[in-house]
Amino acid sequence: MGPPISRNLHRTAKKTPSKAPAKTPKTKAPVSETGPTSSLPVDLLQLLLNIFRNAFPERLSTDITPLLQEVKGHLYNRDFSTAFGKEEYLETYAVRWSPSRTLCYLEILYNLQDELKPSKSESQEGEDANWNIVGLGGGAGAEIVALGGLLKLFATTNEDEHTAKMNIAAIDIADWANVIKQLHSGIVTKPPLSKYASAAAQSANNALTSPSSFAVTFHQHDVLNLPPETLARLVENAHLITLLFTLNELYTSSLSLTQKFLLNLTTALAPGTHLLVVDSPGSYSTVSLNDTDKKYPMQWLLDHTLLQPPGSAKADAAPRWEKLQEEESKWFRLPGGLRYPIELENMRYQLHLYRRCG
Repeated sequence: MGPPISRNLHRTAKKTPSKAPAKTPKTKAPVSETGPTSSLPVDLLQLLLNIFRNAFPERLSTDITPLLQEVKGHLYNRDFSTAFGKEEYLETYAVRWSPSRTLCYLEILYNLQDELKPSKSESQEGEDANWNIVGLGGGAGAEIVALGGLLKLFATTNEDEHTAKMNIAAIDIADWANVIKQLHSGIVTKPPLSKYASAAAQSANNALTSPSSFAVTFHQHDVLNLPPETLARLVENAHLITLLFTLNELYTSSLSLTQKFLLNLTTALAPGTHLLVVDSPGSYSTVSLNDTDKKYPMQWLLDHTLLQPPGSAKADAAPRWEKLQEEESKWFRLPGGLRYPIELENMRYQLHLYRRCG
């Protein structure tokens, strides 16, 4: 989970040239500088916002500005251990930046569902399909609430004969355990109602999904210094790995350790596992090599690591990853009518989807 990049929130997207990826993906969408607002149901988006509002009422019932300024200051100085070192800072971050990201992530996941959902052959006949997801850097809760919204969409649109069961593991360097606990509770329990709510309102009041369909665990780890055997255990049986606004921060922290981590992740994952990377677009996600002034796009480094054969391998060696889709720069635009105590923001992002080869 990376810090917020406010530069990407309201400016017009610009196409940033980069080196060609090592392998041409199946689908490459053009840069989208303008576009319609999200077509997801507004009432569902509002339910997701309400989960954040109800999970941390103390943060939103008082003036949050002083805490926000403290957190922003630490993030600006790249003092992440302090920025994420207090429970009140974690809650402040979650209620300020995670809601907008949640809605954006939901749209991304919904649009990619045909690629991402486990096939029915992976579950027993007549049983619900388990969908195992690992969110690397997913402590602030945006991925988790978005996945809860996705499960709700599946249930309401009857797109599956059997509704999926999600098992989500969030891994982050900071201790987000309580934040995740509060958000998970808001997903699997009925939202609070006024004591004056009508009988009809009470009857219609339902949880987003059930505890039996939506399991979440949190693991506090620094993924850049995670032993390979521990990483392998955490991602065992995963269908989907997400790195959402996280990878560029890992590269910035240590290029060599990030490359090593991606290689260890590749070794640990079973064929067919998907890797979804979403981050800031263009020049906002560049990395310097060997402390030089020359900067390389994050997506080029990522493709080079995942799609090129290892240095010791032959040129015709079997590929380790297949790139399925990419977006160089795309906007997520909020629909009108949403209500939240803090201003919500449109988001611009780049997207890369890979599948582990057999």
